[in-house]
Amino acid sequence: MATTIYSEVSNFENTKFRSRSDKITASREAKRLILSLNEIYKQKKDPAIMEIMKRLTVLKRKYEKRLK
Repeated sequence: MATTIYSEVSNFENTKFRSRSDKITASREAKRLILSLNEIYKQKKDPAIMEIMKRLTVLKRKYEKRLK
């Protein structure tokens, strides 16, 4: 399960979201990925997972800022 989330994260980070609706779905997808990674982080306490969550949070905030 963790490997699929990691591949989803890498796909998400490499995708360009151009339209407004793309950015809305990207924000929701980022939230879903962050929450999934958080569940894994609670069990493993791996600092690399925390770094991935931080990167996703930055992207999520960027998309949300563009929506306002």
